[in-house]
Amino acid sequence: MHVSEHIIDIRYAETDQMGVVYHANYVIWLELGRTKLIGDLGLSYIQMEQDGIVSPVLDLQVTYRKAMRYGEKAIVKTWIEAVNPLRVVYGYEILNEKGELCITASTTNILVKKDTFRPVSFKKLYPDWYEIYVREQKNENIN
Repeated sequence: MHVSEHIIDIRYAETDQMGVVYHANYVIWLELGRTKLIGDLGLSYIQMEQDGIVSPVLDLQVTYRKAMRYGEKAIVKTWIEAVNPLRVVYGYEILNEKGELCITASTTNILVKKDTFRPVSFKKLYPDWYEIYVREQKNENIN
């Protein structure tokens, strides 16, 4: 199982009036981690979009464990939790520079045609990409 790491310098603009990272920014960081993982595996989301396919998030789960603040570094760890022909579940952890776990999360994504938003089979449309995901997944089965 490959775990990708993406380091983010937390900017002042990403914090709220209490001086902690505003919760919506974590969703952006998850997407950065997911994109990094795809690239680390030698794949290209840009090519998928050029093919007229996009991968929307169907489900997002986030557990906030420890506040992060301006000036810290966020370490986004991303992996493939599970995959089947229609869905991919990505797993995430965001740690601070001390290695303390601040966020755990998962997203469930599917593939759809960009113009119609009709779902397509990941396994049929991108069999090589799918095989890499199967090989790299953490868990064997998802429903």
